[in-house]
Amino acid sequence: MEFFVPPQDRASWKQLAQLATQAPSIRALNSDPARAQQFQLKAAGLRLDFKYQQIDAAALAGLAELARESELPQWLAGMASGDLVNNTERRAALHMALRGRVDGPWGSEIGQAVHTERQYMLAYAEALYSGQVKGYTGKTIRTVVNIGIGGSDLGPRLVTEALIQRANPDLQVVFFSMPDAHTVYHQLQDLDVATTLFVISSKSFTTQETTTIANAAKAWLKAGGVPESGMGAHLAAVTTSPDKAVAYGVPANRIFGFWDWVGGRYSVWSSIGLVVAASIGRQAFEEFLAGAAALDEHLLSAPIEENLPIQFALHGIWNRNFIGCSSLAVTPYSDRLGRFTQHIQQLDMESNGKSVHFNGQACVIDTGPKVWGGLGMNGQHAYFQLLHQGMHHVPVEFIAVEEGTSLQDVPGWLSLREHDHVVRLNQMAQAQALALGRTLDETTAALRADGLPEDEVARLAPHRTYPGGRPNSTVWLDALSPACLGALIALYEHKVVCQAAIWGINPFDQWGVELGKKLVQDLGRGR
Repeated sequence: MEFFVPPQDRASWKQLAQLATQAPSIRALNSDPARAQQFQLKAAGLRLDFKYQQIDAAALAGLAELARESELPQWLAGMASGDLVNNTERRAALHMALRGRVDGPWGSEIGQAVHTERQYMLAYAEALYSGQVKGYTGKTIRTVVNIGIGGSDLGPRLVTEALIQRANPDLQVVFFSMPDAHTVYHQLQDLDVATTLFVISSKSFTTQETTTIANAAKAWLKAGGVPESGMGAHLAAVTTSPDKAVAYGVPANRIFGFWDWVGGRYSVWSSIGLVVAASIGRQAFEEFLAGAAALDEHLLSAPIEENLPIQFALHGIWNRNFIGCSSLAVTPYSDRLGRFTQHIQQLDMESNGKSVHFNGQACVIDTGPKVWGGLGMNGQHAYFQLLHQGMHHVPVEFIAVEEGTSLQDVPGWLSLREHDHVVRLNQMAQAQALALGRTLDETTAALRADGLPEDEVARLAPHRTYPGGRPNSTVWLDALSPACLGALIALYEHKVVCQAAIWGINPFDQWGVELGKKLVQDLGRGR
């Protein structure tokens, strides 16, 4: 994309703006009985159901043309082969190489380096998983504490909690991200010095929050009787700065690396996933990588019209730029995905919260939305009221798991079918209610059918009418397995990157974070 045409000046953008002024209602669109079957896509154990988007065939065609005019397939191919798509830092963005083939489009040199580092990390993770790693006193490590923040915390924490069914029950994984003295004290108070390992995850090994907690961890170890000579038995590190980790006292053979072309929010596939692999074991972690890699292959090969991640991204652009939705609710319907929205907040808002095009030109069009939400079943009794009847027009992305897959070993007293069915019915009901609503006439008829007197019908009908028209999609997982979870996280990475490419912004830097860091340093020196 040597000559940059701002999005608003592209012919397809102008066509879409015109189409948006005459877009049929979601209710009208869903009067077509064939729509439910036609408006879904499948790939890598995921199914995207987007029948409740306010998108018709003409809009879909216009969005596909926007992707072509924006040279999105070429941009993605360039990213995969190592183009410096992170132009402000003059770096590639090769997170797909972290889970892909040795001979992938990134080249065999990168592929082999990734493979070698992965095998080194997984060997140590498997040793932790199988109880072979000992502390200073010779006792087996039973607790692994991940010290990290941002991408060094949110992704690993999400995956560890989501895949708890595959975890070794004899190995506890704990996450420290906030250097709050109360939290650090009380969490450490419950641990055993002799059986605890700290993994310090920091790209630079200078992150203030992380080093503050790491210093407290070392002091705790010392207070618990671990001498300086034995400290290394309780420390490991994941960093791009191994010399700093060695100077800190981490044994060289317990330092696991990655590369400057890996952004923190895209890094769970790298050695940053050490604690994940220690929790679920080597095999499950490799399945997690394989699921993401399967979706990568689909992204780079499927036509735009059949490409699940590209279509997912285009629907978001339609909602953000053409029908005026400034925020997005991400709502999982599985308790094990309780951390998913937080991870996507960082992934989306840190990537696409930009107001300048990659060439330094100010953006005229809107870019990344405000991302919020949380568990759907809880949300139905909290923020869903605003979604249904509030003054904000908020699209929703539901994440749901197919029935009968939530547990592997079901005890006789628990009805898996009943529990999964209740969750599924609630998710489907909310999606339908948000999209189709209930008119005043329908509400009036329903209240009369309930036997209310006419004065009560007239009084309550305005309050119990639902406007509908809230666009939403559901991403269905075949199962909450390592492979499907890998594909799901990769889906959102691809969505964010595709949107950024079309908007002409850099999704791989985060300069908005840097000023606060600089001011912390300045204020600290002024004490």
